Amino acid sequence: QGSTGRGGLGFEWDGAERYASDYFGQLYEWAEAFIERGLAYVDELSAEEISEYRGSVTRPGKDSPFRDRPEEESLQIFRKMRAGEMAQGSAVLRAKIDMSHPNVIMRDPIMYRILPNTPHPRTGDQWPIYPSYDWAHGLSDAIEGVTHSVCTLEFNMHNELYNWFNEQVLGLPDSLPLCRAPSALPRQHEFARLEMTNVVVSKRKLKRLVEGGYVEGWDDPRMPTISGMRRRGYPPSALRKLCELVGVTKVPTSVIEFSLLENCVRDALQEQVSAKALCVLRPLRVTITNWNAEDQVLEVPGEDRKLHFGKEILLDAEDFQVEPEPGFKRLAPGRQVKLRYSYVIQCDEVIRGANGEVEELRCSYDPDSLGKRPPKKVAVVHWAHATLSTPVTVRLYENLFADARPEEAGDFLDALTPDSCKELSARCEPGISEMWQKHQESEDPIFRVQFERCGFFALDRKATEERSSLVFNCTITPRSDFGKAKKGPRETKRKAK
Repeated sequence: QGSTGRGGLGFEWDGAERYASDYFGQLYEWAEAFIERGLAYVDELSAEEISEYRGSVTRPGKDSPFRDRPEEESLQIFRKMRAGEMAQGSAVLRAKIDMSHPNVIMRDPIMYRILPNTPHPRTGDQWPIYPSYDWAHGLSDAIEGVTHSVCTLEFNMHNELYNWFNEQVLGLPDSLPLCRAPSALPRQHEFARLEMTNVVVSKRKLKRLVEGGYVEGWDDPRMPTISGMRRRGYPPSALRKLCELVGVTKVPTSVIEFSLLENCVRDALQEQVSAKALCVLRPLRVTITNWNAEDQVLEVPGEDRKLHFGKEILLDAEDFQVEPEPGFKRLAPGRQVKLRYSYVIQCDEVIRGANGEVEELRCSYDPDSLGKRPPKKVAVVHWAHATLSTPVTVRLYENLFADARPEEAGDFLDALTPDSCKELSARCEPGISEMWQKHQESEDPIFRVQFERCGFFALDRKATEERSSLVFNCTITPRSDFGKAKKGPRETKRKAK
């Protein structure tokens, strides 16, 4: 993920970015040298025949009829491949090792394929042939002076080939000056992938999510990519802390609970985020029946924030129940709540719309309650002014996959969580726009804010620029269940199960 990935982990790259395509010319020259030394040959078997000739873990392979063709002939054909004069699939360049080797990977692996109609993102159509991963991987590491190449466990069988290619190239004249004594050839080390519950990390599966339109793209905030987590607002320190806690392992079945990552994110944001605001995610209109004055400006103690209180305000629909469940301590008919930094109000009347749903609450306020602690057993809730608050869009996320181990399903797409992204039209205290403007003067590219009682959120620059209005992604909710998306004011008690 390039520079975005590095920034997402809190590191800055020292020097120019490096790509395997930077070495395509050198890799090709070494391939020709392999042919000249009898270490490689051009094979014209079909892909199916190559697979058949390779054998299996229980059956040795057999030599291709082209294996012993003269070096001059292989070199001539290879140069025709480079010139784009041969059709795709008509030939490949293979290393000449041992077709009976116990490691199937070592049975004359492919070094180059013909791909004439596949432009490269950096070199365009300069190369009608492309090096295989095994040929380019270890040699690119050696060119760059890499000492430890870290891979996942599925590359364990490739380790021997990684070393073989490097050792053979090292024997060529002026081949790898960066890795000559006292330097050492790079070595590949394999560890288990950082598998987590409710997540897939296979690039092929992630590609299916992107190409199938199940997510917005590689930087979708639900994706387990550095760019996605960055867009969601995960701080680099949280990702580093997770890695520190889980360490590394060679056990392929090890799986980390996703909640551990969430806890790391939550703890990091508690320490790092100072910006706070009141934001009503699911606005429910409230009329203060005994308020007959102009709007009142309230100051938040110890902070440079101002709130407006008046005749019409908004509460979060999650903070009201017509028939309160056991343990529900917020607003209900005849009950009181304390408005954060404001007054105590009491629900006196519930107004329903034509469809029977709650449309409005009519409440009275206690004029003597401002600046005082709420009465015992009276909950504190957040709120916003009905007209002077700032409209914002808020995205709430659930796990992309409902199953803890989606890759174990028949098709991992069947385990997708329906509506894992919910977009809400919320109302935020008016100072949020000023907070964002002030933040743009800082060097931090991500504007993070704590919506009190709702969780931590990060401004989505991409969506904000597209819509010309503020869009926030929910980074993490509080440890309680508050903030989970529900349908609205609950009117009936849950049945006991």
